[in-house]
This record gives sequence, C-alpha cells and structure tokens, in this order.
Amino acid sequence: MKRMFLYAGGCLVIVFCVVYWLFFAAISSADETVFVKIDADDNVDSVYAKVKNISHAVPYAGFKLTAKAMGYDNHVRTGRYEVNTNIGAFRLLRHLKNRQQAPVRLTIPTVRTVERLASELSRQLMPDSTAWANALQSEAFCKALGYDTSTIMCVFIPNTYEVYWDVTPEKFLQKMKKESDAFWTSSRRQKAADAGLTPNEVIVVASIVEQETANNAEKPMIAGMYLNRYHKGMKLQADPTVKFATKQFQLRRISGSILFTDSPYNTYKYAGLPPGPICIPSMASIESVLNYVQHDYLYMCAKEDFSGTHNFARTYAEHQKNAQKYTDALNKRGIME
Repeated sequence: MKRMFLYAGGCLVIVFCVVYWLFFAAISSADETVFVKIDADDNVDSVYAKVKNISHAVPYAGFKLTAKAMGYDNHVRTGRYEVNTNIGAFRLLRHLKNRQQAPVRLTIPTVRTVERLASELSRQLMPDSTAWANALQSEAFCKALGYDTSTIMCVFIPNTYEVYWDVTPEKFLQKMKKESDAFWTSSRRQKAADAGLTPNEVIVVASIVEQETANNAEKPMIAGMYLNRYHKGMKLQADPTVKFATKQFQLRRISGSILFTDSPYNTYKYAGLPPGPICIPSMASIESVLNYVQHDYLYMCAKEDFSGTHNFARTYAEHQKNAQKYTDALNKRGIME
C-alpha cells in the first residue's frame, strides 16, 4: 500500500511538472522582453509561427494546446503583445485572445513633409505609409479636425505619447487633436494673440525657426526678427521656406533662380506666412515664438564661423555686410550650392 501511495504521489508530481512546464513556465526563449505583432492579415497559423520563433519547444506545445481548447482561431486580434521572461503559454494566449496589448511609446518626429511623417509612423505602428498619407491628405478628415491639408501638421505637438500599435490613422489623429487642444491653454492662446498670431500661425513661424537653427538659446531672437518683418508687411525671405518649396533641403546657398520659385511657401516671392508649417517644430521652437525677444532687428544672416548662429542687423546695408562675410566663408570652403 505504501509503495502504491508513493507511486501515485510520484505520478502526481510528474503530472504537475508537465502541466507547469506546458502552460505556466516561461515561454520565451529570449533573455529580454520581446513582442509578438499580429497584423490584420494574420490567421491562427501565422500567429503560431510568430510565437514559435520566440518560444521554448515545450511551452510552445502548451500554447497550441491552449489555443485549440479556447477556440483562438476565431479570436485572432491585431496588436503588439509583450512577452517578458516570466509569462507562460496560458497567460500569453489569454492576452492575445482578450487583446491585452502593450502600448507603444511614440515620439513625434521633427520631419518636413507629410510623406516623411507617414513613413516614420508606419515604421513604428501597424498601418502602412499609404494609410497614413491618405488620412493626412484627406480634405474631409482634416476639415473634421479643424484643419486643412496644409495646416494638418499643426495638430502635432512634439512629445512622447502612448498609443496602441494597431491604432488607425483616424483615431491617432483624433488623439493628437485632443493633445493639441490640451496644449493650447488660455495662457498660451493669450501669448499667441499678444504676438498677433493664431495657434496655427505660431506653429508655422515655429517651423521656420526650427529650420533656421538648432541653437535653442537663439530661437527667441530669430522668432522676434520674423515677427518684426511679418507685422511690418515685409516679405519674410526665410531661406528654409525656399528649400521646402523646391524640396532641395541640402542647399547651403539660397540664391539665383530658385528665389523666384512660384510656390505659396516661397517667402521671397510672397509676403505673409506660408499656408502651413514647413516641418513639425520642436517644443523649444514653439515656446520661442510664444516667448519671443522684443527687439528692432529686421535681418539676419548665418555667421561666417559656421557655428549655426546668426548675425542680426537693423538695416539692409548692415545686413549686406553680414551676408558678404558669409558668402566669402562659403567661397573659401568651396561650397557652391
């Protein structure tokens, strides 16, 4: 009898170990957290293949047994699912079936064009670049958010957000609209009004400042200079707007025929602000417009030391001297474009 109890106990231990190993032991074969991404065109077999790629053999067998028992083939759901070093087959399957996703921490990039933004978003989230571009260029959808296809980039406040990997472009942009509305507090709106700008116009000016310099300390000075020109009715004559209009972003010399490029973004040809931002500006650039330095400068030119900062001038004659210094420095370095 004693031997029978020992035998039965041994069997129970073996059964317990097998059950634990199959369903509750760590399924991942990786030494760190990995993610299983399930796309819209995935089915149960492709999910099996993705899970198998990151799994130990025995827990993977437990995963398949659990999936069949729970009817997972009828509950395949898109998403990005975390597989840490402790999660077992049963818990992973429950996450997949109940769509318990791990959010993506997405930082809004400082990009110039809708096409580049669509590419960056598709690299981090499930929808492809075409889906992102279609949403960003949809007149009807942009209008529903309070923008148009030229100003839609104003909706993006540079920050890091948590979103689900399979979020649709429409839901993502609606979230960005809520974040933008939260950013534009009464205090910030008042600062914009004091500068003679709407919130969208602040973003437009900030985008020019962003492309003029990476020196955050100088940005409020540059913002003040452009606002001086804008309120005097002068053409902004901002070099980055010509680069945007021509899509020749690599240019160092802005001169000659490209200054006459017929584009509403070309501030050498047209007075006022461009119809929309020429990039998604950083927070530092946005704040530089809201807190611009009040001065009487009307001109600026890149310094001849290529430090990324600028010489400012009150008169055109003074500006011409600064411009000649920069031109001479370009010539000395053999920079022709």
